[in-house]
Amino acid sequence: MASENLSNFTDANFDADVLKSETPVLVDFWATWCAPCRAIAPVVEQLAKEYAGKLKVGKLNIDESPQIPTQYEVRSIPTLLVFKGGRVVGQLVGAVPKPKIDELIKKAL
Repeated sequence: MASENLSNFTDANFDADVLKSETPVLVDFWATWCAPCRAIAPVVEQLAKEYAGKLKVGKLNIDESPQIPTQYEVRSIPTLLVFKGGRVVGQLVGAVPKPKIDELIKKAL
């Protein structure tokens, strides 16, 4: 799952890796049993490569780390949240096309 440009976020590292990040962060909330999550996974990986150095991109498995999704009221997956300065600055829910995700990211950069 993880590639060189894709981080693995958990309840344990979320504060340090996402909220305290110097650069904006795109977090993909997903689960192994979620078909739409698997459908957008290649897009998320592609975005991680395209925005390397400008945006941190990672995935958070909601089954392995249930506290953070609850805290951010993630009710449906996939959910993409963009964090900047420790705050949510953008959100998309569902297997949305890449241009929509690009648009969300560009607003945060």
